[in-house]
Amino acid sequence: MKPTKLLLLAFLVLPTFVFSQEDSTIVEEEEDYSIYDNLDFVDGSAKRFANAKIKGISPAKLITLGYDYQMGYDMTAGMYGIHPEETATINATHGVRVEANIPVISKNNLVVQLGARVWDINYDYKDASSLTHPLHSTLANHNLRSIGLNSTIFKPLSEKAFILIQLAADMNGDFAIPEFQKLKYNRYSGAALWGKRPSDNKQWAIGVSRTYRAGELNYIPVILYNWTSMNNTWGTEILFPARAHVRYTVNPRNMLFAGFELEGNSYRVGNQSPIIRDSLDSIINELEIRRGELRFRFVYERQLIGFFWISAQAGYRVNYSYNVDNVPNGTDFYRGFFGDQPLSMQNTLTNPLYFNVSINLVSP
Repeated sequence: MKPTKLLLLAFLVLPTFVFSQEDSTIVEEEEDYSIYDNLDFVDGSAKRFANAKIKGISPAKLITLGYDYQMGYDMTAGMYGIHPEETATINATHGVRVEANIPVISKNNLVVQLGARVWDINYDYKDASSLTHPLHSTLANHNLRSIGLNSTIFKPLSEKAFILIQLAADMNGDFAIPEFQKLKYNRYSGAALWGKRPSDNKQWAIGVSRTYRAGELNYIPVILYNWTSMNNTWGTEILFPARAHVRYTVNPRNMLFAGFELEGNSYRVGNQSPIIRDSLDSIINELEIRRGELRFRFVYERQLIGFFWISAQAGYRVNYSYNVDNVPNGTDFYRGFFGDQPLSMQNTLTNPLYFNVSINLVSP
């Protein structure tokens, strides 16, 4: 059995084993994680600022080690120059995901968090040796990888108002670690929101973002809405259009979610073997896959011990975009919803079930 399949099996079996082990000698007490917040002064004489959290919200993940698995589906690579359209079957798309988000400043009037992530996407083709289209050949032989840095800044303006800023820089492509691609191919994202926290159970904000979540560069409005019912049973965790979930809290150690996430970025291909050619048979290695997908899912999160939690996802991946653009010298462009820049390659994917399991160190 391949190591990746062994790792997947371990992830799938671990939740069942952990959930079945209950120590009858321990009385489970409901723990309110909001008691650990340090953003409010208790001294009434000091100026108070809006808290970054609300009651009942799921614990923020500081470090995540996970495994992502999509079941089989078909991909049709569109006509490109001398290469005709070709449909291939992909048995599975899978890879390890490692993320970290660490607070570096945590004061009552400022919270700054720095993060990093490494994602690996492996395309396991059926009959890979028979493929002739260069896009299929590239994906079958070279994983897509993403290495990114990010930062979140929460700046309270008063007891109820705040500003939220998110920044990210990503290196995405079929490069081989440690032979990274040039920095000029990096893709940069960001969002700025202004909002209010009218109560301990509600938080909302509006803003604008520069994003690659739908694959290509776009500028879109953003809405944040976090809410918890008075009895802490129901809630929402929304940063639309990036993600939106309804939360059901069994108890502070067991949470269920239903919703979706828009996931994606722009990936440069041709780093290792610039084999994609145009109609004149000249080498082209300035192509980028505009990968964007909607993941409709159910999520179960449970405390294992202390600040270690397990998260298990199951859902349906819907392809939003997997087209290819020619981006000479890495200088990207904005097409938006109304641009007429032609695509270099139009591809279609069918939609599979997917699973994701992770172990997380969460914040108090």
